[in-house]
Formats: sequence, C-alpha cells, structure tokens
Amino acid sequence: MSVNTDSTVWLTQEAYDKLTEELAHLEGPGREEVTNKIAQAREEGDLSENAGYHAAREEQGQMEDRIRVLKSKLAQAKVGSAPAADDEVAPGRLVTIAYFGDEDDTDTFLLGSRDLLDLDDSVKDLQVYSPQSPIGGAVVGKRVGDQTDYEAPNGKTISVTITKVEPFQG
Repeated sequence: MSVNTDSTVWLTQEAYDKLTEELAHLEGPGREEVTNKIAQAREEGDLSENAGYHAAREEQGQMEDRIRVLKSKLAQAKVGSAPAADDEVAPGRLVTIAYFGDEDDTDTFLLGSRDLLDLDDSVKDLQVYSPQSPIGGAVVGKRVGDQTDYEAPNGKTISVTITKVEPFQG
C-alpha cells in the first residue's frame, strides 16, 4: 500500500477565492468585532461572572483557530483542475469504487477538500476523502478497472476496484 505524503490541498479558483475572502474578513472586521465585544463586556465589571465576556473570548478563540486553519490550507493550496486523462483518479474527481467480493456494494466520493463542497449545498452530503487519507492515497493515480488495497482505520485491509472517475462539477 502506498500513501501519498504530499501536503498539497487542491482547490478550484472559486474555492480558493472564497477561502481568501473568509480569511481577510476574519483578520479584519471579524477580529475588530470580537475585540469590541470583549471591551464592552469588560466595562460591565466582574469578569468572573460575566457570561458575555466569556462568550466573546470563546468566539475569539474559535475565530483564531479558523484563521490558523485557513492560513495553513491556503499556504498548501494549489489552484488547478483535474488531469486530462478522463479515467485517472486525481484531486477534484468524483470516484466510484466497488468493494472486492461484492461488486454491487459501491461508494462514490470526491477526492479533494471538503472546502470544495462549501460552494454548493446540493452536494453537502457527498463523502470527501483527501489524497492523504488511507483510501485517497490508495486510489490516487489509479484508473478505471484498477484494483487497489487500503488499510481502514480499524486495521482491516480493504480491496476495491475503481469503476468510474468523472470531473467534479461543484
């Protein structure tokens, strides 16, 4: 089993732009808004029993975590589209696999980033696996008809056959 250790995050231009906008908002107006909430709550007096203060500090912590995640993701991002080969598994592709021994048991998932799905609520329930995940690393670069194995989180080896690969139209 080979695992893809590349830390590249593949994004469409639209997803990249959306994440960049979100980061700019959080670092600018978002931070200012939370800072003002904290300042107003401090003016109310005793901080140990001030629910508004504690809520604003919690919001600040969550926002700073999101800023770190976005900065990391954007630093690793590559804007691009799937490779030219129509039947090759690559980031940005919808992949259908059949489980070995039960060809009627299939799953379809997007190989890429969950951020691709933030663009369209009609596909929010679609499974997404990164190229670094066990299944993602096993199928990336494979073509329709190829069989591969991956190790599930429970330690079990699972064999699958690639049955369909198509571009994601998110």
